[in-house]
Amino acid sequence: MQTSALPDLAHTGAKPVHWLATAAAMAAVVAGAGLLQPGGATATASASEHRATAPHGSAQAAAAPDPARADFPLDCGAVGRTVARKAPGDLDGDGRPETVAVVHCAAGSGTPPSGVYVLTQTGGAAPRVVATLVDPARKLTVTDVAVRGGRVSATLLGYSSTGVPRCCPDVRESATWQWKGSAFVETTGPASAPGRSA
Repeated sequence: MQTSALPDLAHTGAKPVHWLATAAAMAAVVAGAGLLQPGGATATASASEHRATAPHGSAQAAAAPDPARADFPLDCGAVGRTVARKAPGDLDGDGRPETVAVVHCAAGSGTPPSGVYVLTQTGGAAPRVVATLVDPARKLTVTDVAVRGGRVSATLLGYSSTGVPRCCPDVRESATWQWKGSAFVETTGPASAPGRSA
């Protein structure tokens, strides 16, 4: 019998406990590999199946749409647009994240009105706007935006009259939006002066 120059291998005299531990480790690796599949692996599942298996707050396998790649319905002429804020989250419960973007014209001075848009993305396509939560025509400034539990919340600054200078909004409102059926439903809180609690 020829002896090996290598030390004895631990598994050559393994007990059943060793094999159970090895099997458990392999099962964990296989389960982890299943979670890391590309988003297209479930592309044939219906939206209702996604809702049943991917509740709000679950880990997202797909990346949220990047607002820097989106084309917004905001005409700013030569000055261009600025994405002031963004917040990702699953708004419709389908297991794929959307992005809420606050966008305004890149004016050198003053307080340009904000638009708040919801972006979605399919595969490698460019992100696209699927909803406008705040139209810039409302002449509001959005100071923050967040997505929690499928709801969008934001603080809206506006003007009590046309005589108020456009640099200095004097009305503050809290607003939330939630997807219901086929549209976002807006709820607003009481108005107050900026800097005071509503």
